[in-house]
Amino acid sequence: MFGNIGTPEILIILLIILIFFGAKKIPDLAQGLGKGIREFRNAAKDIQKDASVDEKSIDDSSKKESTSKSS
Repeated sequence: MFGNIGTPEILIILLIILIFFGAKKIPDLAQGLGKGIREFRNAAKDIQKDASVDEKSIDDSSKKESTSKSS
């Protein structure tokens, strides 16, 4: 989809962003974008961690049930 974007297109997009937001706002926008990406990654890691903990607890409980049924 975006494989055909070349250098001229990127320069035009950057020029439009520079005109639209101004040179003083761009560092603030980049900083906010970076913080947002960082928070998203941390949230994704937390969700993965919670999912693996839940999976382990399910495995442990199923092992306990199978052990108690066989006794």
